Amino acid sequence: MESMSRISNIESKANFSGDEESEISIKEAVGLRRNFAIISHPDAGKTTLTEKLLLYGGAIQQAGAVKARGEQRKVTSDWMELEQQRGISITSTVLQFEYCSNKINLLDTPGHQDFSEDTYRTLAAADNAVMLEDAAKGLEPQTRKLFEVCRMRNIPIFTFINKMDRPGQEPLALLDEIEAELGLKTWAVNWPIGSGDLFRGVIDRRTKDVVLFTRAERGKQATEEILKLNDSKLQNLVEPELLNKALEELELLDLAGEKMNLDNIKNGELTPVFFGSAMTNFGVRPFLEAFLEMAQRPIGRSTKEGIIDPLSNDFSGFVFKLQANMDPRHRDRVAFIRVCSGRFQKDMTVRHARTGKSIRLSRPQKIFGQDRAVVDDAYPGDIIGLNNPGMFAIGDTLYTGSRVEYEGIPCFSPEIFSWLRNPNPSAFKNFRKGVNELREEGAVQILYDTDQSKRDPILAAVGQLQLEVVQHRLESEYGVSTRLDPLGYQVARWVDGGWASLEKVGRIFNCKIVQDAWSRPVLLFKNDWNLNQLLEDHQSLSLSAVAPVVSGVEPITL
Repeated sequence: MESMSRISNIESKANFSGDEESEISIKEAVGLRRNFAIISHPDAGKTTLTEKLLLYGGAIQQAGAVKARGEQRKVTSDWMELEQQRGISITSTVLQFEYCSNKINLLDTPGHQDFSEDTYRTLAAADNAVMLEDAAKGLEPQTRKLFEVCRMRNIPIFTFINKMDRPGQEPLALLDEIEAELGLKTWAVNWPIGSGDLFRGVIDRRTKDVVLFTRAERGKQATEEILKLNDSKLQNLVEPELLNKALEELELLDLAGEKMNLDNIKNGELTPVFFGSAMTNFGVRPFLEAFLEMAQRPIGRSTKEGIIDPLSNDFSGFVFKLQANMDPRHRDRVAFIRVCSGRFQKDMTVRHARTGKSIRLSRPQKIFGQDRAVVDDAYPGDIIGLNNPGMFAIGDTLYTGSRVEYEGIPCFSPEIFSWLRNPNPSAFKNFRKGVNELREEGAVQILYDTDQSKRDPILAAVGQLQLEVVQHRLESEYGVSTRLDPLGYQVARWVDGGWASLEKVGRIFNCKIVQDAWSRPVLLFKNDWNLNQLLEDHQSLSLSAVAPVVSGVEPITL
């Protein structure tokens, strides 16, 4: 509650409208900001929850559907044509909106496992994470993987158990699963009354309010009725057996469950759990308001020089995402910058840590899905977009004052490899441009044969859908039709120590030697058995599944 009361005290000073916000201090601006990413398995309802959060924040007037029918509106976060065709999220999106005087930066990430590397990069820019679960399916493989990334970064995790209006597992069993499989303690912020067709609403554990829901018109905010537990009207609105069961389970949690501890939440040791249904708006508003009270404000980030305080007067930020052709009409390229310290101002001049060059940031943009607007000011926790004429790379640091360089964002081991062929030599110019720009934004990793006569690039991806997206975008955005010729490899490893270490080993077998975009040697193996055999034969050779971070080196271009 402290944060909401603090916000109300300065609400009159900060309406986030250009000059008015510029009058508040960096400390006040940081206190008003919340930044989070949503992680989930495909089909858990992530994009639907995103749309409903935007609806409650007043950022949109009607929520869209992932699989739109007739005149139903498409979702805001899935702006790419292929996303709308397939009904899935395949690229991260930044959505900024306001609620209760807070400025919220929502990082919508791909749920599909083939695009997990994009999610890893986005989590590097997040201060909090919302873990979305399907009440029927519980924890799923992709959720587990993304949870481990959050744990590595000590990101606070808030859990929203979705689809409570459908048949699902018992709430207590869902909590037990999180604790047993993830080693993450749970504290239920609200508790469901019934489930499936008998889902009646939730009980807020902190206030003892009962929030009853009725199904809203498609895409609209749900109407709510809030009653106290001792209100006599409650007996006429909720079946006694459903209410009694919910109260018995809450009593059990009070006696044997974890205790609420805000420090443990911020350390990533305890997850607040919410129950609801994003599709029908059950529990979305209570979740959003509780999240704003408990969520971590923008925190200091690690650099080679130590932790940088977000309240520092010097501006700093890093590039965590690049995106080409968000506006196909202008063939633009946008670099997404997470502001980490100080105040960003339009037309300011900053230093580029990797190149040492001074850059004037004259056209900063506020991002909302595919839509952009010029922004004059930004503070720690905010995400801004900058036009990228090829000068930015993922992981780059921008700063004023004393030199800082934030920790880089590593590349993860791909599992699928294919030659990318251009059957039409006359389209080589567009082919080259498309491959280089898609590599810059991290849509796929690009490898090259060590034989210089073989000019075709090798696409390296986590999943097959990544390769299909690259082909689709080359054709739709660059006008180039391509062909994929699969390579028979499934494992990639970077050579620690580079080419010098590889030369010491001498001739090796049962793998293919290629180079990545930074001219580093990469070994491709058909399977783990071949990898292990090589390591047994050459025990002095050290290999890594994660590419080391690159600094001060220009990548190879096609």
